[in-house]
Amino acid sequence: MTTNENTHGHGPRMDFAAALPSATYKAVVALDAAARKGVDPVIAELVKIRASQLNHCAFCLDMHIKDARKAGETEERIYLLNAWEEAAHYYTEKERAALALTEAVTVLTDGFVPDAVYERAAAQFDDTELTQLIALIATINVWNRFSVTTRKAPGSV
Repeated sequence: MTTNENTHGHGPRMDFAAALPSATYKAVVALDAAARKGVDPVIAELVKIRASQLNHCAFCLDMHIKDARKAGETEERIYLLNAWEEAAHYYTEKERAALALTEAVTVLTDGFVPDAVYERAAAQFDDTELTQLIALIATINVWNRFSVTTRKAPGSV
């Protein structure tokens, strides 16, 4: 099957949240809440959007773009996020470091996060912030994988 056959014209496969044992679901919700603590809300939404773009998670893109708008994020920065490196002047160095780390953690093509990417982030975030950011990136990737696998429809929450 092609990507189009897998995604176009097919509805959700299951209600993941309803089918998942509540303890497991609550654990991921708790990790998500803990990961966000201490992370700038703007950076958190940019990270969630960028990871969701990379993972082709329409449900999470819809949710986090709406959340970013509510948090005051501009349309221009949201639109350009997919090409943030080419539109670098729209984002702070701290945001760019977070986005680079998001991409490296989300797409483990070489099986590791490159030292230069990690060091760039470590130069912008103290150890506690960096730990929270890494947990946030891991958590959005968990949500993306749940939603993509079960074909959770955008706008369903």
